[in-house]
Amino acid sequence: MYNLNSSKDLQPLIDDIGDASVVMLGEASHGTHEFYTWRTAISKRLIEEKGFRFIAVEGDWPDCYKINRYIKGYKSSGESSIQQVLQNFDRWPTWMWANWEVAALSEWLKEYNANLLADKKIGFYGLDVYSLWDSMYNMVHYLEKEDTKAADMVKKAIQCFEPYHDNEQMYAYVSLTEHSCRDKVLALLKEIRMKAQFLDGDREAGFNAEQNALISVNAEKYYRTMIGFDNESWNVRDRHMMETLDRLMKFHGKNAKGIVWEHNTHIGDARATGMTRAGMVNIGELARQEYGEENVYLAGFATYRGSVIAGEEWGAPMEEMEVPEAQKGSLEYRLHQQSDEDRYILFKNEIPDEYFEKMGHRAIGVVYDPATEKYGNYVPSLLPQRYDALIYIDETRALHPLPMHVDRRKVPETFPSDF
Repeated sequence: MYNLNSSKDLQPLIDDIGDASVVMLGEASHGTHEFYTWRTAISKRLIEEKGFRFIAVEGDWPDCYKINRYIKGYKSSGESSIQQVLQNFDRWPTWMWANWEVAALSEWLKEYNANLLADKKIGFYGLDVYSLWDSMYNMVHYLEKEDTKAADMVKKAIQCFEPYHDNEQMYAYVSLTEHSCRDKVLALLKEIRMKAQFLDGDREAGFNAEQNALISVNAEKYYRTMIGFDNESWNVRDRHMMETLDRLMKFHGKNAKGIVWEHNTHIGDARATGMTRAGMVNIGELARQEYGEENVYLAGFATYRGSVIAGEEWGAPMEEMEVPEAQKGSLEYRLHQQSDEDRYILFKNEIPDEYFEKMGHRAIGVVYDPATEKYGNYVPSLLPQRYDALIYIDETRALHPLPMHVDRRKVPETFPSDF
């Protein structure tokens, strides 16, 4: 194990990452200060020392694309400060990306990019699938200036979804029997793919238009599957995130390197948990299969106790909650019993036999109830197979959200998981 007190202590981890082209940095919750700041510290070193070209996060593409334009200094980015940019994050849970920790990273990226050529600037993107409406509205706004025929196709797709604007669950039920918008979004994606490379604008304009069309297709599929009794909606979401990552890798060139920020449940290889038995995949598993295990580095995070930002239910006001001491016998409990020092484990090195036993590993989502934690917040895991490294912070603090309005119209009624 390696003690973790400053960025200099990360050197063994950076060396262990080696020549991997994809580095995925997890988190045990979506509302913990130290997870964001240590991911930032690792990401800075990967960008400065190993030539990584972008950060892709578990966030909505349209909102994260505004950060991308801001940090790259696009004249048409529209906002003069990162705080203004982050006000665009109005879909619950806003705190995941509209926080001071992301603001600080964004300002560093903007400064780092200032003296780089346009095609060398570091990017920031969202991998998620939820932004059906924002993606379609963004396409209309752009295509009305560039391709009126394609813009009309988007408007027809919007009209198809209009009766269900506030109720994706109702659309899912109706789509099974009498009314589906699938054909319209598929036709839209085909049209955009034929023309995206010819659209005028900056070098990312066509890529952005095509990505929003892809989101429309996969979001429609996601909402159609989320009412099922299996885990297919989870798989649709993670396969979309993998598809988006692969598009970003290809967009950034033959030797591109990318950093992914997502929850441990997404980046930790699903095959080392009970997810496979439940018929679930995740982006960590899919990336290892796509690029080879030697080219994908997975780093999970863990904490023993502290505080976190979360909500009591979907759409509930965010609040700071206590994270109680970890359950006896869990990974976090064992690590705390050994020492209360912050540290990390590299699983390629020689490690105690106990880590090759399946043990509970805490996972806190955006919905959280500390009082009932022991009933569902621990994922049985074979740690050396799930991650290449594990960063352990003994006591953590809550994230620092920006104060902002929550648009409840964007809160889906149901989701299969809060990670």
